Amino acid sequence: MADIIKLLPDHVANQIAAGEVVQRPSSVVKELLENAIDAGATQIKLIIKDAGKTLIQIIDDGKGMSETDARMSFERHATSKITSADDLFNLNTKGFRGEALASIAAVAHVELKTRTAQSETGTFIEIEGSNIITQEICATPQGTSLSVKNLFFNIPARRNFLKSNTVELRHIIDEFHRVALAHPQIKLAMYHNDGEVFQLQAGNLKQRIVAIFGGKTNEKLVPVAEETAIVTIQGYIVKPEFSKKTRGEQFFFVNHRFIKSAYLNHAVSAAFDGLLPDRARASYFLYLTVDPSTIDINIHPTKTEIKFDDEHALYAMLRSTIKHSLGQFNIAPVLDFDRDANLDTPYKYKDKPASIPNVTVDRGFNPFEHVDPPKRGAKLPTYEKQNVEGWEQLYEGLQQVPTGASNVTYESEVATGELFTSKENHPLGKTESTTYQLHNKYIISTIKSGMVIIDQHRAHQRVLYEELLRNITIKESVSQQLLFPLVLSYTPSELELLIQLKEGLENTGFVFGAIKDEALEIMGIPTSLPEAEVPIVIEQLLSDLESEVPDVGFSQTDTLAKSMAKSMAVKAGEVLDATSREHLVNSLFACKEPTISPANRTTFITMNADELERKFL
Repeated sequence: MADIIKLLPDHVANQIAAGEVVQRPSSVVKELLENAIDAGATQIKLIIKDAGKTLIQIIDDGKGMSETDARMSFERHATSKITSADDLFNLNTKGFRGEALASIAAVAHVELKTRTAQSETGTFIEIEGSNIITQEICATPQGTSLSVKNLFFNIPARRNFLKSNTVELRHIIDEFHRVALAHPQIKLAMYHNDGEVFQLQAGNLKQRIVAIFGGKTNEKLVPVAEETAIVTIQGYIVKPEFSKKTRGEQFFFVNHRFIKSAYLNHAVSAAFDGLLPDRARASYFLYLTVDPSTIDINIHPTKTEIKFDDEHALYAMLRSTIKHSLGQFNIAPVLDFDRDANLDTPYKYKDKPASIPNVTVDRGFNPFEHVDPPKRGAKLPTYEKQNVEGWEQLYEGLQQVPTGASNVTYESEVATGELFTSKENHPLGKTESTTYQLHNKYIISTIKSGMVIIDQHRAHQRVLYEELLRNITIKESVSQQLLFPLVLSYTPSELELLIQLKEGLENTGFVFGAIKDEALEIMGIPTSLPEAEVPIVIEQLLSDLESEVPDVGFSQTDTLAKSMAKSMAVKAGEVLDATSREHLVNSLFACKEPTISPANRTTFITMNADELERKFL
């Protein structure tokens, strides 16, 4: 039998490795930014074109590479970060596997320019699909400039699986945020299609958070600081009143490396227990510093998951630290009903000793000194006696009033005997309404063959979805003008997404004013949307569209209509009067697809007379 096991060619092995390391343009951005940081850069510039599909370029002022190192950096498992297996458990750098540049060069056109401080000239290398095309001397500043062009040019199937430019750019911005927050001391800039996206100056952590997420973030932050023998915890948490019902800003960093940990996220949520609004999520920027020998980073290709030696102790410390910060800065409520805030000692008098008051008495004071004596012969005032005849009648009948517990009354619900409740509180059969509400969640209505049970939330979603879709398509919508414009604050990336969706939102009934300085001005809203729910609807819309916003066309319109319908629909638990119930039922069965919600879930079920009879057998 002939031998069938063979070694893979290097270019094939590199493409397989690229499947783990390079999943999308944001993966390239992450690896190249981390390489620049490991090189000791103080300024890093990121240039993107077509969401990274055409160009990803990183320019840094790090220590650069020699001619030999520049050539070796593209070899598989070639790295300067570790020399033995023991180094894997004492890592202080971002990259260490030596797979990034080799994997990237296997699926793209790569150009490298680099120079060290000791060299007068630099090195230029051009690679296409792992094949070195050019290597020569060039003039370049100290540091490294690496350009990745035409990503996945030799793997069309992988390129076709990439999302739209909006989605891919969103992922790149997320990776940029993580690196920028992990290293606030480094100056970072990002450009997309020749337009500036971020220009972040070197500073402290709070300045970096405010620079990324907007000036309004400054008033939302609460500092967190704790140092123990196991871990040092620093950073900021966001006040509960500013929490979001959708995915908020949640960042964990361990030894200046961004990680994802559902276990630690649960510790933060437990610390906020009882403080967050319904279904809201805590936002935080937390930095954990631990001994590198107590963690294992090498368990995931993207190095975003870490294994800790003692997760339970870390959980308890993180939870107690956040609780302490919430109490220290008076975020957590104090249940002291006897305390009067007006009696609190002012801060500036806290350590000031009490002084004994001086009381002076005028012993010669006579209150009658200036009172004129009564004149001789003056009559004293007289008072007439009131008529008190018949006073005994006040007590007549008191002996008939029962005493004891027999005159005690109790509050109780009126037993009407009705199965279905409605706002009108009519007993069943004594109202003209043909619909009834069960548990404030289901609407029950009679039909010829029996009855129909409707989920009010899903049904209203279907009605709103078709109405919004029709308004966006034919561009006919009705708006209600606001007496006072509504101004909402968003991050620059969120505002960019809203600008792209502006036309679609205007076709649903929104009227926008100025969009600048991290603020969105709303002049009018759809007639079916209460003003108080506008921030909630837009927040949910951003959450739905940030991750999977499609290209322009019907898909984007469909996603927009689904998201707004989900936010604007009546929720389970809301009481509907008879008119609203009947209108919802009639509107549902007037839809083109009344049987399913926009999320393809059943909106109603029917039960005929035969099924009811079988229930009583």
